[in-house]
Amino acid sequence: MHKIVALWAVPRSTSTAFEWMMRQRGDLDCLHEPFGEAWYQGEDPFWPRFQPGDKTTPGLTLDSVWDDIRKRAEKGPVFIKDFPHYINHMWDADFLSRFTHAFLIRDPALTITSMHAKWPDFDAAEVGFPEQRALFDLLSALNGTPPPVVDSGDLLENPQKVVKAFCEAVDLPFLEEALSWKPGADTAQYSWWDGGSFHANLKNSTGLTPQKRKYVDITEAPARVQQVYRRMKPHYDRLHRHRIMPQ
Repeated sequence: MHKIVALWAVPRSTSTAFEWMMRQRGDLDCLHEPFGEAWYQGEDPFWPRFQPGDKTTPGLTLDSVWDDIRKRAEKGPVFIKDFPHYINHMWDADFLSRFTHAFLIRDPALTITSMHAKWPDFDAAEVGFPEQRALFDLLSALNGTPPPVVDSGDLLENPQKVVKAFCEAVDLPFLEEALSWKPGADTAQYSWWDGGSFHANLKNSTGLTPQKRKYVDITEAPARVQQVYRRMKPHYDRLHRHRIMPQ
């Protein structure tokens, strides 16, 4: 079986832009949140805000997704971007050993306000920081060393050095040409959620660069959103201490 590189992120963390950069390489079979599709839109959805009549896909399960990933890895190397909270019940040593793991983090003051802007009724179970930290700690214990962590802020400020360090950490060649692309990214062909409305910034981008913030500051957010932020911040801080620091 070929390498399966898994980038474990949280929602609204620049993860789709990172995924888009990995797609530019041309040497990886890249998958957009495959476990997430089953979690939200599988035949038996897990997400807490599911209502009867919401979209479901017969035959799509977390197990069928995992079967598909393994079949793809038999043919060539695979890259997936996904969120750990979709599959925390699947974490055993055998399953985790199939991946080359890396993490993408972002300050929850930014991710949570962005999520609230898109989904004002978001559930705290969809935010993902506790599960991201739990997986990081589990892998650190199993392997005796922490997996690589990329912080979104560092990535956007210094993409060349951070991506190069990431590639070294997951044993992939660094391809500088993948850091830029033409505007008009057709994310709809990969995004399974409402045609890719969450990826408007990416469609207008030409590379990994800082984006102008459009959302309310966390200090001005509703009390519920601030409470979620306070709960998530320690989990982010834990991984932030281990982030890649390219020279």
